[in-house]
Amino acid sequence: MHKRLLIVGAGTGGLMVANFVARDLYLEIERGDIDVTLLGEQDTYTYQPGFLYVAFDLMRPAQLMRPVRELLAPGVQFIHDRALRIDAGGHQVTRAQGEPLAYDVLVLATGSGLNLEEVPGMGEGAHWFYTLDGALRLRDALRHWQGGRLVLTVGVPHKCPVAPLEFTMMFEEWTRRRGVRNKTEIVYSYPLGRAHSIESVADWAASELEARDVKIETFFNLESVDPEHRVAHALEGTDLSYDLLVAVPAHKGDDLGASSQLAEAGNWYPTDRQSLRLHSQEDIFVLGDATNLPISKAGSVAHFQAEVLADNLVGLLTEGSPPFNHYNGRAFCFIETGLERATFIAFDYDHPPTVPEPTNAVHWFKQTYNRIHWANLKAVM
Repeated sequence: MHKRLLIVGAGTGGLMVANFVARDLYLEIERGDIDVTLLGEQDTYTYQPGFLYVAFDLMRPAQLMRPVRELLAPGVQFIHDRALRIDAGGHQVTRAQGEPLAYDVLVLATGSGLNLEEVPGMGEGAHWFYTLDGALRLRDALRHWQGGRLVLTVGVPHKCPVAPLEFTMMFEEWTRRRGVRNKTEIVYSYPLGRAHSIESVADWAASELEARDVKIETFFNLESVDPEHRVAHALEGTDLSYDLLVAVPAHKGDDLGASSQLAEAGNWYPTDRQSLRLHSQEDIFVLGDATNLPISKAGSVAHFQAEVLADNLVGLLTEGSPPFNHYNGRAFCFIETGLERATFIAFDYDHPPTVPEPTNAVHWFKQTYNRIHWANLKAVM
């Protein structure tokens, strides 16, 4: 019986699911028994963890981008278009151009984006490194940095939960190398009562930041920014003046979930923590940033989920079997602790992370991964 797999979203999760399934079912695809279609709003894939390095002039934008079609396994049909609405009852997705796309199984890998409207003045008064344009603008600001007060603020939820710490520690060492550390004050703020949401990471980070003479401001939930007077105002009543404000904006899910009445607050899809099935929907699955799961919104999470989900999809498409592999919350995050040293954390639903001593070797392993990520996306590693 002919089966149609439709994947919406051509980021890390969507690409990896498409490629894993296509490589396992290449004979069925060649015979025409199964169709694998990837629908993506962008036809260029961008390696988002590289934005942090762009801000410090350590990577060029061209190093972060590849055409989506070059990253797809044989047998995957790519459609460059925007999904507008999911008709779960009718098993089809309406798109901006062309006829609706029918499916038997649907995978949502629509990611997340910045919610800049949530904080008045942030768009005008702050910099960020979570988009390519933002990273380039921050790079230009840093090129002219001669000292002053840098304030970093964090909104939740956001992608890559350790990235704010990475930026802060990289910036601290960067100012030392430029000979302006004695003219620079660094303030790291966080919305909770500690330096990170994960307790073990928070304890480690507090020690690291204090040793580098970085001020930690906890319980700082950014409420508004006054660009004219260069002041960041917190919901708690605290004000932080700045010469350069680097914000980690809160993220939100894609509008597709809201327009389809399938998402919850923040446009996150209610997702089963093990099967990755969309709640109340037998034939729809979700992975990556788009879920409402209490785990990191990180590329590694999308990778590990894609491996589990692809195996289950192969069984579902060929035998009609229910999900038999369970995602266990697995995540892995590198943490740059400067310009030449790094550490990492690995954890899952049941095992919190510990933070090893940073080393030069881990930093260079991270740099190596930045350059072989493309093979990872192609599902050849």
